[in-house]
Amino acid sequence: MSSKTVTLYDTTLRDGTQGTGISFSVADKIRVAQKLDEFGVHYIEGGWPGSNPRDAAFFDAASRLTWKNAKIAAFGSTRRGDIAVENDPQVALLLDAQTPVVTIVGKSWLLHVTEVLGVTPEENLAMIRDTVRYLKSKNREVFYDAEHFFDSWKENPDYALSTLQAAKEGGADVLVLCDTNGGCLPGFIAEATAKVKNQLGIAVGIHTHNDGGLGVANAMAAVEAGATQVQGTTNGYGERVGNCNLVTIIPNLQLKMGIPVVSDLTALRDLALFVDEVANVQPDIRAPFVGQAAFTHKGGLHVHAVQKLAKTYEHISPELVGNRQSIVVSDMSGQSNILAKAAALGFPLQKGSKAVSGILAEVKRLENFGYEFEAADASFELLVRKHLEIGAPLFDLKEYHCVYWHRGANGDPTCEATVKLSVDGTPEYTVAEGDGPVNALDAALRKALRPFYSWIDAVRLLDYKVRIVDGGRGTAATTRVHILSGNGEDSWGTVGVSDNVIQASWLALVDSFEFASAKIAR
Repeated sequence: MSSKTVTLYDTTLRDGTQGTGISFSVADKIRVAQKLDEFGVHYIEGGWPGSNPRDAAFFDAASRLTWKNAKIAAFGSTRRGDIAVENDPQVALLLDAQTPVVTIVGKSWLLHVTEVLGVTPEENLAMIRDTVRYLKSKNREVFYDAEHFFDSWKENPDYALSTLQAAKEGGADVLVLCDTNGGCLPGFIAEATAKVKNQLGIAVGIHTHNDGGLGVANAMAAVEAGATQVQGTTNGYGERVGNCNLVTIIPNLQLKMGIPVVSDLTALRDLALFVDEVANVQPDIRAPFVGQAAFTHKGGLHVHAVQKLAKTYEHISPELVGNRQSIVVSDMSGQSNILAKAAALGFPLQKGSKAVSGILAEVKRLENFGYEFEAADASFELLVRKHLEIGAPLFDLKEYHCVYWHRGANGDPTCEATVKLSVDGTPEYTVAEGDGPVNALDAALRKALRPFYSWIDAVRLLDYKVRIVDGGRGTAATTRVHILSGNGEDSWGTVGVSDNVIQASWLALVDSFEFASAKIAR
């Protein structure tokens, strides 16, 4: 384990909210901050006081809470060029936020100094120095974010360095080098960071963006070169394509570089999923370390090897970051996939058995038709049950059909579904309307099954996805429907495939109810 210390600075609540589709209420921001604090993040940037009422309300609420691990930081800019720092209202708002830490952004690139701020290079240095010094005089821990530092370093390293020197003279605690445009490469980042560290002899931080897909790599290069603070966002939220993803860099720092940053890394996946949920963002299943697919094995050869020795295809133990190994079945599966997946579902099978061969053959046949079971464990379990002759169908289908009406130019469209079936020889014939054909079929099927199965109303459709499997066939293309269902305690995925979207939906819908019945029968 390395003796080096690196602190984490999370800017999800400020820089992260500049990402497309990311928005937090005040209550959301408090919940996220508390989760980050619980996880062990050292600094949490809450926003820019005065930029909007939401950030002001957050700082007011945060000032009344007790924080166990983190310090809350307010973010702002240096004083304006035409005003004394004591009279700058934006600087006053930073102090009003009552945070122990203030982070100040200043201009490092002469292009921005002259063309955006419209001040002289000398005045820009004074703005940086004055603002940092004033905030330090108010007993704040002050971080200086050198915006576009690396772009400036490419063109005029002497001026870039002079902006950092000004912040140091003002008393800054950490000088944060920013790859604001996200276009630099790790080697360049490392070289510049090392030179700054050697010449100024002060703590250096790194703030990278992911425009070139190198946000994490660039931050790690800076750490290797001497940076001791990493700024980023949870799940990589941020403007354009996002910021350095703290969820990715934390385990790399701790497990790969031996730098301890948090006490309980097993809570990492829970943190990532929590923030996605609060932000109402679908989790990235391919996210390194924490994604659903991060330790998922599909190919038969891989599965065979992993079952013997996990590290053959896993770079770390998934449990270290709160994740788990998953075996999925597909047309690339071998018997090892079927055996592992069936065992995980509670069906221990014998390798080479007729059941395993039959299940594998059926999986390959269905996937060739367009099925996929990776997100449809419930449909796969039903397939296993069918081959093992466990359980009986919920009902015997006689027929169903849907009708769509649209009366007149301004008439409301209506869908009506009819279902005819029997349960243990008792016939049922029901009709129901819905907002669309699937909704109407769902209503009619529930109506038919309700007299026989009291649990039917507890099952809810949580998500419905349609995907065209072979778009080249135009309107005759095969359609795959995934349905996510739940009962308030558990959730399960089912799949149906057909060249008719209503038929595909019906198959997935029936599987959902069949699986709910199987769960109750266990």
